[in-house]
Amino acid sequence: MEVHHHPEVEHKGFKEYLLEGLMIFLAVMMGFIAENIRESISEHNRAKEYAETMVADLSADTTALNEYLTYTGFSVHNVDTLMQLLSTSEIKNIPSGKLYWYGLYGGAQPSFIPNDATFQQMKSSGSLRFFKKSIAREVATYDQLCRRSLTLEEADHLMFAAVRKIRAQIFEFQYNKLANDLDITRHPEKINRSKVIAFCNSSPPLLTYDKAIFNQYLELVRSRFMDRKIVAADSLLKSASKLIVDLKKEYHIDN
Repeated sequence: MEVHHHPEVEHKGFKEYLLEGLMIFLAVMMGFIAENIRESISEHNRAKEYAETMVADLSADTTALNEYLTYTGFSVHNVDTLMQLLSTSEIKNIPSGKLYWYGLYGGAQPSFIPNDATFQQMKSSGSLRFFKKSIAREVATYDQLCRRSLTLEEADHLMFAAVRKIRAQIFEFQYNKLANDLDITRHPEKINRSKVIAFCNSSPPLLTYDKAIFNQYLELVRSRFMDRKIVAADSLLKSASKLIVDLKKEYHIDN
């Protein structure tokens, strides 16, 4: 009878099993860590790309906001001058050129539209999570301020139509256009002051001297809350400027 010999099986000790298990665990963990590092680097690189385009958007916003604040402030100053003139003198005693010039700014309509393409793209794709939490909060705050500013603009747009309508009852179009052409660039620093002074001292005819209509015009202008729009724009400018600095610092973006 043939006898079959079973092959000898090497029996591993507990320590060897433990070592093999540890090696497998370490291999899995190293793979997991490597994948996390790879994803982290990828997300950081994508965050930097978004940060660079957002800085460009915000830089354009700060330029626009500075212009908006300058022109809106200039308009408010001129409206205040008109109110002062009408509260201290009879309408017929004021050179009509001054009424045309300062009255022009009751219907001024400076506007600011934020460059939010990058933010909207990040928001829709969920990419805001790539940003550091403090940066993401700043971005959200800036967007909230933008929405508030746009709400004021929308509310003012309805009032603006009413202002223009009543203004058309006071100022004759051709002379109102002459006043408007003196400020055609919408940049106060570019206005020819000597021409403005000459126009203010002139006497173009008014369509009415009715104090009630002038009063209605001023009440409508006052209701536009242009001072509130200046406060909102100033908050936006400060928020945008800080966000630019923080984005550049966090993601090492050159000027």
